Order: sequence, then C-alpha cells, then structure tokens
Amino acid sequence: MQNALTAGAVPRTSQLVELALRGLESMYDSEKGLFCHRLCKTSDGMVREGISQRYTIMTLLGLLRAQSAGLKSPVDVEATVERLLDDTTWVNNIGDLGLLLWLCAATSRKNLRRCNAAFDLSGALQRFPDARRRLTMELSWFLTGLANASKAESAVNLEPLANETYRLVQASQGQHGLFGHMAKRQSLAGVVRGRFGSFADQVYPVLAMAHFSKVFGHHGARENALRCVSAICSLQGSLGQWWWHYDSATGRVVEHYPVYSVHQHAMGPMALLVLQDAFGADFYVFINNGLNWIYGANELGQDLEDTDAGVVWRCIRPSKASSYAARMRALMGKEPPQVPLQILYECRPYELGWLLYALAQPSQR
Repeated sequence: MQNALTAGAVPRTSQLVELALRGLESMYDSEKGLFCHRLCKTSDGMVREGISQRYTIMTLLGLLRAQSAGLKSPVDVEATVERLLDDTTWVNNIGDLGLLLWLCAATSRKNLRRCNAAFDLSGALQRFPDARRRLTMELSWFLTGLANASKAESAVNLEPLANETYRLVQASQGQHGLFGHMAKRQSLAGVVRGRFGSFADQVYPVLAMAHFSKVFGHHGARENALRCVSAICSLQGSLGQWWWHYDSATGRVVEHYPVYSVHQHAMGPMALLVLQDAFGADFYVFINNGLNWIYGANELGQDLEDTDAGVVWRCIRPSKASSYAARMRALMGKEPPQVPLQILYECRPYELGWLLYALAQPSQR
C-alpha cells in the first residue's frame, strides 16, 4: 500500500517529495544551524522569518525518513541535531521534550543518552505546565518519544512512564473516537477546550498510540487509535478535506476552515499509514482524496504546489470576519455559510518535513 503512493495511483507523490527537499534548503538558516519559523511570499519575493527548534526537530525526522529511502538531505542532519543538543534551555514544555527524545532515538544511542542525561524524565509529567494541563498534542509527542526511546535503548525502563502518559492521552478521547484539546477538568477552560480538538489533536495521539502499542504490546492503544482514524475518515469532506476542529462529545465537525495543506499531504497520510501498517486495513482512498485536494481538486481549483518557490502553500482559509460566524453556526449544528476563500501564501518547514516522513518511501531509490 505505501509503495502504491509513489509507484501507482498517485504519481505526483514523487514530485511532492522532490519539492520538499528543494524547499527545505531555502528554509535552513545556516548561520544559526536551524530551520526557520516560516517562509512567506512578499512583494520582495520569498522571505524567511525567525527560527524554530520545534519545527527543526519535525523537519529532521522527515529528512531522516528521506535518507532511509535513499534520498539526499539538503542539510547536515547530524550537525543540526548537535546544535539542538548543545543548548537545551529552549526545552520548556513536555511536547518539545518528547519530540527531542523521538529525534535522538532516531539518530543514535549517543544522542539519546545525552538527552536522557539532560532531563529528569521521571518528573516530567509534574514539572511541565503543558503536562499538568493535560494537553493532548504535547502529551502525545511525549508518548511517541518515550516509545521510540524505549525501543532504541531497552536498558532504560520507560514503560511505567509510558503507561502513565498513555492513560493521560486516552482520557482526552470521546466516545466517538475523537480527541479533545485537553483532558476534561473541572475548570471552565477544561470543560470547553477538553471537548473540542483540532486535526492535530487527532493525528498525534494516533501516531503515539500506534508507536506505544508496537513497542509495549498494548492492543487497547491500537484499537483506540483505529477508532479515531475511523472517525476522521467518516468526516472527511467531499473534496478530501481534513477539517480543522472536531467535537469529541458529539463526533461532529465544528469548524471546517482553514483547510491546511500539511493535513492533506502529510499529517493525514501519517496517521492512516501507521494504522494501515498495524492492521492491514486499506485507507488508500482517503489518502488519495486528500492529496488530490493539494493538486487542484479543491474549493478554488488551484494547485497549491509552487515548484519555483519549492513550497506547498499553507492553507485555504476564509476571511477573518467570517471564521467566528462559521464556528458558531457549526456549534449550533447548522451548515457553514458560503464565504469567500483565499490561499495563505506561506509555508513552514515542519510541513515539508512531515511530508517527507509520510511520503518518502524506499521505492524512490
């Protein structure tokens, strides 16, 4: 199934991978040794803004996947990992710690041991504010990091901590399989935000539970991941859209736009492919529909790839004035109104990194 993405029914996948490798070179700040925060289209051309350690980690994970497929990275991956580990004061949340663990586990035991020595993993769930708030996405990154670190270095017993983290992630899952943004707490914020989750709040728990299940043999985690994937597939739009916000209590979409390109070409396929590997199920039609949205089968009839700039434009979105009204209509169970849509002409490196992670396959050697 994965090889069919590049060899069969979706022939432009290889083109997307080549575009990502080319685009990431322009997003790399060679002076700082890290990837930028975003690349924007302006009247003066493409402009690189800021740096992001988080986006750098995600991008490196994609580049490592590309290298395993026989492709050449446009940057020195090991030197960039070294830059991240030289000064870890930027790690101030459990999500980034989880991503760093994941990256170190994917590179070398030496890097993983450096990361373990720099942080007290055993106290992380109590120490970091995002962990205490039970944020779904960030806890999922930590669970993925723990699973991959345990697989790479079995001498360190991370299973009890992984089990505890899994329970916290699973607590955000509703009866329909969808995840809220955070665990439901007694506070007003917990009740409201705990109910509604973004597409990212669906994808990252699926990945985390799949990794956790594979490493520790937890079949319940795999089943819960499949429940979520089944739910988001049932809600996919008629043009292949992966929607923006979901209601974990009712199992409905509560906010359709923006539709982000990274969800279409990377994060959607990431979630579906990892479950496909675990179950042998066939999610190809959903992956294909999502990719076709990128290629121009979307609301505006425009291809979101820009081969000259080496990017996939970030999203199709409504005007700011219409977004709040659309959300309120959705919360009341009404169809969203027809509003003007536009393309956001920017791209972030993690988007292309996750594209590589999802779509760079060994058949591309």
